[in-house]
Amino acid sequence: MRQIRLGTFSPSVLLEVARVTGRLDAAGLAVVELPVTSSPQQFADLFDGRLDAGLTNPDNVFAYRFVQENPLGRTGDVRILAALDRGLGLALFTGPGREQVEDIRGGTVGVDVRGSGFAFVAFELLARAGLRADEDYRVEAFGATPRRVRALLSGACVATVLNAGSDLVAEDAGARRRSPVTELGPYVGSVLTATGMGVERNRDALRDLASVLVATARHILRTPAPAEVSTAIAERLGLTGDAVERHLAILRDSATGLVGDGRLRMVELETVIELRRAHARGECPDAVAALAGGLLDETFLS
Repeated sequence: MRQIRLGTFSPSVLLEVARVTGRLDAAGLAVVELPVTSSPQQFADLFDGRLDAGLTNPDNVFAYRFVQENPLGRTGDVRILAALDRGLGLALFTGPGREQVEDIRGGTVGVDVRGSGFAFVAFELLARAGLRADEDYRVEAFGATPRRVRALLSGACVATVLNAGSDLVAEDAGARRRSPVTELGPYVGSVLTATGMGVERNRDALRDLASVLVATARHILRTPAPAEVSTAIAERLGLTGDAVERHLAILRDSATGLVGDGRLRMVELETVIELRRAHARGECPDAVAALAGGLLDETFLS
């Protein structure tokens, strides 16, 4: 078995279904999921060889390849190997008891780190509601999505963006879903990434992992939905009752769910870059230049 150390922010239903259906074993892959607490930690671990690959937001790959002002202050050869999902329910949430978007004013908005893709989604959704970062609300870093849901429910922040099952946990605990990422245009929420050195060390294994994940996404998107998907949702995300079926519907939704062919489309990348340009410091290339500059390693889907 070839081992892949995979850094993830939230437990991956996609990976679990690949495991229980035997696809990983058939490909000779032993994938070890290693939870990361923030995107800077994930990319430091990728650059330093403590991770072989990661599941992450495409803006993170873009930032750590092209933008010197990223949270690490360090860029390198990181690549997108495959697009995996379109946000998995990514939306702006307010905490329990906060009935109006105006209730955010004067409070703290929680983010992973300020210079990250999900933070830019939060800033843009709030800007469209008439609220500006540092003028109308404070910004505080709480780390990965599971940490942010705890911060929201405890009152440590009044709003944040959530997805991937944490959105349903928050909703069922009284948080309010406000604005979905789909309001901002076509979007990809998660990609498979690795460094150039990681690709050189593990090219065949990473190619097989990308193929397995894309094939598993197509399997989940089948009609009717395979029974093992609901079991994986319950076991990996800790969801119960109708939350399992709600997350299954999100996974299978063409606007919010899994990417059946693994391809990152130009219009989706443009949304990601437009958000960064609107809400971050630093020069960055447009989508055409980013693709020409090696952001996407298309050999993994050929």
